[in-house]
Amino acid sequence: MRKLFYLVLVFVLTLEAANFKLYMKDGSFHLIREYKVEGDRVSFYSVERSDWEEVPSELVDLKRTEAETAARQESLSKASKAIEEEEQAAKEARREIQRIPRDPGVYQLDNDQLRVFPVAESTLHNAKGRNILRAVSPVPLIPGKATLELQGEHSSNIVKESTPEFFLQLSEFESFGLIKLVPEKGVRIVERITIIPVTKENMEERQLLQTFTKQLSDNGLYKIWPVDPLPQGEYAIIEYTEGKINPQVWDFRIQ
Repeated sequence: MRKLFYLVLVFVLTLEAANFKLYMKDGSFHLIREYKVEGDRVSFYSVERSDWEEVPSELVDLKRTEAETAARQESLSKASKAIEEEEQAAKEARREIQRIPRDPGVYQLDNDQLRVFPVAESTLHNAKGRNILRAVSPVPLIPGKATLELQGEHSSNIVKESTPEFFLQLSEFESFGLIKLVPEKGVRIVERITIIPVTKENMEERQLLQTFTKQLSDNGLYKIWPVDPLPQGEYAIIEYTEGKINPQVWDFRIQ
């Protein structure tokens, strides 16, 4: 459907480029296909009457005709170039999509090579100690403060560019984003959690960064990249449901 749209648009632009206005000095004009000056006469092919006609050259405003025709041709050329560039970008996007697996996870095309990021193992640290966070077997929470952590102060997944692009295939239609991890002694903090007494509601605080996102398919494939270059440090792509403490984390380090 998109390809048909481009073909129609190119056809329309081609038609517009083929026809232009021959201006007369009285302010009127003829819609023409081409014209030529022959002595004191101007011959032109009339689009309206599909035939050659001629008028005295002294009646024709050639300066306005040539100026407007040149400006219009430049505008059409820019539009045509923009269409070509957009179509090329669409082709590149389709090629990228074909490279990304449909299994849930985070991926990157690094020098045209597919890179698969492993999901990190998260631990929940509260007053009772540390417990591995498992979606199938949630850790019981007690009122108070807790932190969701990754082991180690540095990720082993090194990314060497400051504005990396990631592909995220969601496991479910949940929220997702790019966060900054906070290194502390032996761990990296994913988020800080407050469990409210009585209601047992969870308030999660994480350092979400501004990102651009682009949906690439209807089944949950997205491209995500930072708005601003990332300084050297620890980061992660996360998929989560607010209030459920169920994030999936794919960590990396900018170096």
